[in-house]
Amino acid sequence: MRFLSSRRRHPAAKPLTLLLALFLMGAVYSVVTPAQQSVADSNTNPQVVQGKGLYDVTCSSCHGLNGEGTSQAPSLIGVGAAAVDFQMGTRRMPMAKPAAQAPRNSAPEYSESEIAAIGAYVASLGAGPAVPDQSKYSTAGLTDEEIARGGELFRTNCSACHAIEARGGALSNGAYAPSLQGVSSKHIYEALRTGPQQMPLFSEGAFPDKDVQQVIGYLTALEEQPQHGGLDLGGLGPVAEGLFGWIIGIGGLVLVAMWLAKKGARAR
Repeated sequence: MRFLSSRRRHPAAKPLTLLLALFLMGAVYSVVTPAQQSVADSNTNPQVVQGKGLYDVTCSSCHGLNGEGTSQAPSLIGVGAAAVDFQMGTRRMPMAKPAAQAPRNSAPEYSESEIAAIGAYVASLGAGPAVPDQSKYSTAGLTDEEIARGGELFRTNCSACHAIEARGGALSNGAYAPSLQGVSSKHIYEALRTGPQQMPLFSEGAFPDKDVQQVIGYLTALEEQPQHGGLDLGGLGPVAEGLFGWIIGIGGLVLVAMWLAKKGARAR
């Protein structure tokens, strides 16, 4: 018992305990410091500060003071700068009034630098897709075979909603798939990567950048192809053409047959 008591009261026990506590505090500090530094950097970034000011005036009434979302609009945490660039670059946001879907408008309400600042602030709230470099959506150098493959990808993945010639179509509950005519290549890329509104999100793992470039190449070629005259029937594809042929063609033949039968009955 005396041996154990003397061990507990060893003079080196307290210094060793103190050193161990200091070591543990240093380890904890080294783990916590990078996160704190990152937050501090984002709070002092001039672009983020500018974006925060614009966000508070423009977006916070619907999306919440910290981007957490409200009953009127979804959370912006984790959507990334690409979503902001798409929504504000196409003038869908800010919305003039609540509706089933935000329509695309011709002229953005904010400048590119202001949109980039709001995007930088939203990106600081949580990691998400960044605004893409031109190399990701450029169609320069695509061959005719690659553009044709882009058409196959579009018809497989997109035409059910956007129609065979990308002119858009109706969805449920007042929503719709918008026309893709006149939409910039960058905004098409951002829409695929962010999944705005009813559109599904196409991740880079499932839909590589090369596939996106080919789809954009097909849409560009589709928009540039000449109109050779005649009715295009809204560009809805073979279903509309078949329906038109059935109603007008078969219906016309039935009317002619009825007229001939009536004329023959009179002749008798």
